[in-house]
Amino acid sequence: MQILIDGYNLLHAAGVFGETRGPGGFEASRRALLDALARLLGESRGKATVVFDAADAPPGLPARGIHDGIQVVFARDYPSADALIEDMLEEHASPSSLTVVSADNRVIAAARRRRAKAVPSGEWFAELRAAARHTPQPETKPPPPGSDFEVDRWLREFGF
Repeated sequence: MQILIDGYNLLHAAGVFGETRGPGGFEASRRALLDALARLLGESRGKATVVFDAADAPPGLPARGIHDGIQVVFARDYPSADALIEDMLEEHASPSSLTVVSADNRVIAAARRRRAKAVPSGEWFAELRAAARHTPQPETKPPPPGSDFEVDRWLREFGF
């Protein structure tokens, strides 16, 4: 199932913000959200499209791009991401195969009209986090004792 995400709506619902404040803050927050989504979605990240309003798009970025397998779209020729999401729903050949992530009533209504699954942003992100916690992670072996990595770590630990 493809996932269509209202970017800033999810950013605020999930509380995933970058460390930069002021100039560059929105860009850092977008990147933090996209990094979190890529990590949490894992193999499914290629099925996700995140739509952001264009008012805060970084200068010089194209209207579309890919971030670690996730399609990123800025609503450059639209008044809002909501308007672009509505158009994407209208143009989609099989909207019932979409999950639309937003808490915006306008987007939810558009998704339901097209028989797409609509999920509130906060609820979807909480479920995604919970699923990621319960997914077995590949075991990583510690470096062998005496390896260069181990020696460097202990030298740093004791201030040498």
